[in-house]
Amino acid sequence: MVKEKIKVPKPKKEKKEKEMGVVSNYFEHVSVIAIKLAVGLKVGDKIKIVGGDVDFEHTVDSLQIQNKVVKSAKKGDDVGIKISGKARKGYKVYKI
Repeated sequence: MVKEKIKVPKPKKEKKEKEMGVVSNYFEHVSVIAIKLAVGLKVGDKIKIVGGDVDFEHTVDSLQIQNKVVKSAKKGDDVGIKISGKARKGYKVYKI
């Protein structure tokens, strides 16, 4: 008798979201949020902004520290992130 191996599909990994901070200010005229980072962040990372009736994902394509464009920032940095949607002070930001 030959035993057959049965392949059991692995469950798909869910996106892990890590809270990276809270919006401390939103500059509507330039669509930029200000946030103090709880984790590192770099251009190309995906973030999720949640609060009120807002819940959207965005790929970071512009990151600034004290009005200077940077490619990455570390935990504790105060950064400005250009976003595609609207946000308000107090909205939570997650890294996904």
